Amino acid sequence: MSTENSNSDFVISQTFDAPRELVFQSWVEPERLEQWWGPAGFTLSVLALDLEPGGIFHYGMRADNGYEMWGKFTYHAIEAPEKIVSVLSFADRDGNPVQHPVSATWPLFSFNTMTLAENDGKTVMTLRSSPHEATEEQHKTFLEGHESMKQGFSATFAQLAQYLATVR
Repeated sequence: MSTENSNSDFVISQTFDAPRELVFQSWVEPERLEQWWGPAGFTLSVLALDLEPGGIFHYGMRADNGYEMWGKFTYHAIEAPEKIVSVLSFADRDGNPVQHPVSATWPLFSFNTMTLAENDGKTVMTLRSSPHEATEEQHKTFLEGHESMKQGFSATFAQLAQYLATVR
């Protein structure tokens, strides 16, 4: 197994017209996360959020048609308001890691580093994600999924931008 393969890293950045502290709070406060995190058309429920190394963000999402899925971040480092390092996995209702709902070869875990840099009242958020404890086949699947990930994160970050515009 390989845990590092920079060739399969996924990186996405977006600039928000909001101060860094507000963007950071939007990632770590349950009542804020519930306003924007996840795919469009899903309702988010924060099941647990313990913002410290070793702590977790366990969440559930429910679509209008009743479909449910869960995910979990396990925090490795939090440097407020500039960085969050975590391992992400799909999860079951109890927070146990589970395989991707539609891909048997998707990595069970991804290692994520989210950084926030403020410049003239705007915040540049950069997310870097890589397969964690993954096989070569899982690295390949992750790499092949970059375009889909870009679309998904872009839509989610658009929801964050809309949320940020309403809370100032």
